[in-house]
Amino acid sequence: MRAAWLTLALAVSTPALAQPAAPAADAFITLGTMGGPVPSPDRSQPANALLHAGQVYLVDAGDGTVQQLSRAGIMLPRVRAVFLSHLHVDHTGGLSAVLGLRNQTNVREPLTVYGPAGTRELVAGLVASMQPAARAGYGIPGKPWTPPADTVTVIELADGEKTTLNGMTVTAAQNTHYDFAPGSVEDRNYKSLSFRFDMPGRSIVYTGDTGPSAAVEKLAKGADLLVSEMIDMAGTMANVARNSPNMPPEAKRDLEQHLSTHHLTPEAVGQLAGRAGVKALVITHFAAGTPDPARTKGYVTQIAKSYSGPVTLANDLDRF
Repeated sequence: MRAAWLTLALAVSTPALAQPAAPAADAFITLGTMGGPVPSPDRSQPANALLHAGQVYLVDAGDGTVQQLSRAGIMLPRVRAVFLSHLHVDHTGGLSAVLGLRNQTNVREPLTVYGPAGTRELVAGLVASMQPAARAGYGIPGKPWTPPADTVTVIELADGEKTTLNGMTVTAAQNTHYDFAPGSVEDRNYKSLSFRFDMPGRSIVYTGDTGPSAAVEKLAKGADLLVSEMIDMAGTMANVARNSPNMPPEAKRDLEQHLSTHHLTPEAVGQLAGRAGVKALVITHFAAGTPDPARTKGYVTQIAKSYSGPVTLANDLDRF
């Protein structure tokens, strides 16, 4: 009876529009293209879905990921693994819903979360937050949900590590989103990663958040598609000023340093794509939100100084 009730509830709560067909081919869907912790009414937080051989893999999982999956026609139980580039909340805020809703709907196959050092600690905290709901279940005596810890495993990746899933090779490279001294305690404990996904016949590189990086250039060499972050410094600072008008001067200086050294300007994105010789470039992570068309045209002009290939400024739910 309980299984039948759950099936009916899910059918009622899921719009017909969200019923997916199996992915026909490998694809990369930009679920959320906003960047940074300031929300946007036009773009969801950073998240992507990689479709390969009928399986779905999340690449970052910002707030709103589950809703964006539904809008893309992908049911949550089909997600087989999650790759986190780094642990800033704008890239991980939706993972709680991914884990919790899988548990609440009795998805029994464990989900693997890949990420940098600290991912185990992050997931352990999320699992702990799921315990009260799991113990209560749907309020039927003696019928709690599966213990949350049994539904997720974590694999932490370091610079240069590879893993293979379903015929796809994933390579991690440490980037420059953080500038802790090499070999320092901070460098050992806090890393930001870029990923390369090599599938039969196609390669996709995802920068995550990074500044200029020789390691990312090497990772992206000859890739069919480079999905890169980008920072609009002036637009981002204006967005922050609107959101936090009373930001202390010291905090503002720290933010400006972070944005200017730990992210890629349009010119730097063009240099990365040009030096790596990628076949196509997609821009995501618009921390300034959605600017006017003249401003976005300027992004492409600046990128084209160093890269002559096709450039797309991604929107939420675009498919590549």
